[in-house]
Amino acid sequence: MRFVRLLLVLLACTVSVAAQSSGGRGSNQPTPATANNSRGNIRGKVIFENGAPMNLAVRVSLLNPRGTQDLTVSDNQGQFEFRGLVPGDYTVEVEGDQLKFEVSREAVHIFGGGATTVLMVTLKEKKTATESKPGANVVSVDEIGKDVPAKARKEFEQASKYAHDDQTLKAIDHLRKAIAIYPNFMMAHNDLGTQLLEQGNLDEAATEFRRAIELDAKAFNPTLNLGIVLVRQRKFAEAADTLDKALSLESDSPSAKLYLGMALLNTNEIERAERELKAAYNLGGTSYSVALFYLGELYMKKGERALARQAFEAYLHDDPNAVNSAQARKWIGMLQ
Repeated sequence: MRFVRLLLVLLACTVSVAAQSSGGRGSNQPTPATANNSRGNIRGKVIFENGAPMNLAVRVSLLNPRGTQDLTVSDNQGQFEFRGLVPGDYTVEVEGDQLKFEVSREAVHIFGGGATTVLMVTLKEKKTATESKPGANVVSVDEIGKDVPAKARKEFEQASKYAHDDQTLKAIDHLRKAIAIYPNFMMAHNDLGTQLLEQGNLDEAATEFRRAIELDAKAFNPTLNLGIVLVRQRKFAEAADTLDKALSLESDSPSAKLYLGMALLNTNEIERAERELKAAYNLGGTSYSVALFYLGELYMKKGERALARQAFEAYLHDDPNAVNSAQARKWIGMLQ
């Protein structure tokens, strides 16, 4: 199962950050490079803490500093691969059964020129593994993965390849086929939602994300993605509740904090919006400089002109050619 994305999308009001999915180019995808031979690859293997080879498939996420996330699923020997990556620093995150294993993270640098970086990642058991309760109706991603029929998995993998190549319509077609074969395919519902979101089909995207959450209430990606859709639909109160849930699943997500800050700004929860937007920037760095733009708007709303101007100037310092740069310059002129 390859490249199921979590994608932060461009908001109607100009947001230029990315959101997340379960495995495409994303919520969440390296920025396109000028030529394929300028890119690099990762080839990795996951092993158990005692050095034993894997005997099951695990989910592998690739995150870059821009907040983008690619996802794939290893084979039953723990082997995985990401290809066509823009050179730079990334983090590889490996997630097995959440009740049994810690999430493992490894920093990795990708070189260009077609070079392949080889990586070994250790999956560690939790010291106090919790027994799953009989009759629990929350199914983990790994449990779902074990039940996915081969034909559905094949359709999903094909969809992921098309998503990686920005062939949205073909990706949607294969994801629908995967779901028709296996309706409880949580990651396929999530990724179908991200593709529909790219097309601007917000209502259908929300339906797919809600279905994914029904299948796994602890799945972060569809929860975040649903929050993004709700922000775009201007359902800010519901968006804030959904993004709070996303942060309860992954408390240090700059993407969730950014969109939560935007939702709160629009529900006039100014003080909390300020905290979340600052946290998004502190966690995500210059890749989340758009948080500074919204902080500028927030300070204008509060009548704090000096702070508003400082925020807009910092935003332009980080990204002089950002989507909102013309508006930021206009407001700086007004705030002189």
